[in-house]
Amino acid sequence: MEVLGYFASLFIGISLGLIGGGGSILTVPILVYLFHVNPKLATTYSLFIVGLTAAFGAVRHYKMGNIEIKSASYFAIPSLMTLLVVRKVILLRIPETIAFGTSFSISRSMIIMVLFAVLMIMASYSMIRTQKAVVKEAKVEPIQLITIGAIVGIITGFLGAGGGFLIIPALLFFARMKMKQAVGTSLLIIGFNSLFGFLGDVLNGVAMDYTFLLSIAFIAGIGIFIGTFLSKKIDGAKLKPIFGWFVLIMGIYIIAKELTS
Repeated sequence: MEVLGYFASLFIGISLGLIGGGGSILTVPILVYLFHVNPKLATTYSLFIVGLTAAFGAVRHYKMGNIEIKSASYFAIPSLMTLLVVRKVILLRIPETIAFGTSFSISRSMIIMVLFAVLMIMASYSMIRTQKAVVKEAKVEPIQLITIGAIVGIITGFLGAGGGFLIIPALLFFARMKMKQAVGTSLLIIGFNSLFGFLGDVLNGVAMDYTFLLSIAFIAGIGIFIGTFLSKKIDGAKLKPIFGWFVLIMGIYIIAKELTS
């Protein structure tokens, strides 16, 4: 299963490079089901892997002129604030097991994976549906960007997911970007949020296997170079529905697996 996990890690980067998101949706299930990492620790590992991979991709897109710093700042600052509150305050207060009376209890690991599966299903809808054309003459709407940025921070904090499925549509409709600019700016936001979130966990004393982390990040990094190269030849927007159906199936599978195990 580990061999399959390393192979699957390549697609974390390819997805981020091609469509500016989706990589984090794959990362936690890969870590949990193929590498048998505890779900809570997997969210921390995901922050590092996705953050480092997205940062590599952001550098590439910056050189290509595909990053809008001002719009990214509207997103990044509120999302980082909510992310740190979730990981340093809320997540640490969730017990390992939550009991409902004397006959029923649910583990924190199960809660994380079911919530992650719900997130995957929500993300799949965003990917599958057809995006409307963006009106370029309209102004950037910072309030909407700040609000969605705060929501993305909460998602990233709880589940270790970058939130690209929310960031891309927000940049298209509220920052009036072209698709390639939205992809590049999304990678910058994801990299910024995820790496700072990971740093927060390091400061909290979370024990980690850095050799394992760097090996997965290296493979995902190769994937993002492939994805960025392919983005010059392939319209990532056309591939999003296909990836969305895959994410939908995976989300349903995870819910079924967690509820029947």
